[in-house]
Amino acid sequence: PQMGTWKLNESKSKIAPGTLKNTHVVYSSMLGQVTVKSDGIDGEGKPTHIEWSGKFDGTDHPLTGDPTSDTRAYRKIDDRTLEVTAKKNGKVTATARIVVAADGKSRTVTVTGTTPKGKKFKNVAVYDKA
Repeated sequence: PQMGTWKLNESKSKIAPGTLKNTHVVYSSMLGQVTVKSDGIDGEGKPTHIEWSGKFDGTDHPLTGDPTSDTRAYRKIDDRTLEVTAKKNGKVTATARIVVAADGKSRTVTVTGTTPKGKKFKNVAVYDKA
């Protein structure tokens, strides 16, 4: 259910100013290896392109393109739910829960964390399957 292309539905989302906003996310899998690519806007309004490859095994895997983290660990809870931990220099900067709707047409990403300036935030991003 996680695999495929997801587009941010801004009218249904609540994203704090000054935090990363992924507008387009693609999950793909080959031979047990998962790749996540996302495009969006960072906390300063600059375009971002983030890439992560690894397994949904709860271990840290490096990523590129995110100024707020250098590793992410994805852990599969069930077929429709993932938990994500983002770290920068070994320190947790954000955690997320990704839940795909039962019909598979949308998903909700709830992220809590701290901005690089030390401000706590909680974002709820709703994505539609493209």
